[in-house]
Amino acid sequence: CVRTLSGHTDIVTSVCVTANGQNVVSGSNDETVRVWSLHGFLTTLNVSSQVLTVSVTANEKHVLLGLKDNTVQVWSLDSGECVRILYRHTDIVNSVCVTPDGKHIVSGSTDKTVRVWSLDSGE
Repeated sequence: CVRTLSGHTDIVTSVCVTANGQNVVSGSNDETVRVWSLHGFLTTLNVSSQVLTVSVTANEKHVLLGLKDNTVQVWSLDSGECVRILYRHTDIVNSVCVTPDGKHIVSGSTDKTVRVWSLDSGE
């Protein structure tokens, strides 16, 4: 192990690395998302539910979250604010990713569905 990133207060449920390879995003049952450089802590996003999965868009503008409250949330990495909440799942969202062109979010849920959303409109 060349580096340990500590700071979450509960189980870390998901991690991903930004496309440029410089930052790590982690989600936790402590209802936070932490953004790290490979050298240390950068910022915390305070979320309203346990975070089960995280993904970052290729342009590194947004982090996508799958939450225990059945939602997918889109957060701006620039502002640190939630910019969209997607509500169609009826059970926990345990997988989320973004298409390579950055136009669509794909989410998977314990409700046995996979949903495809427009990143821009949320539809």
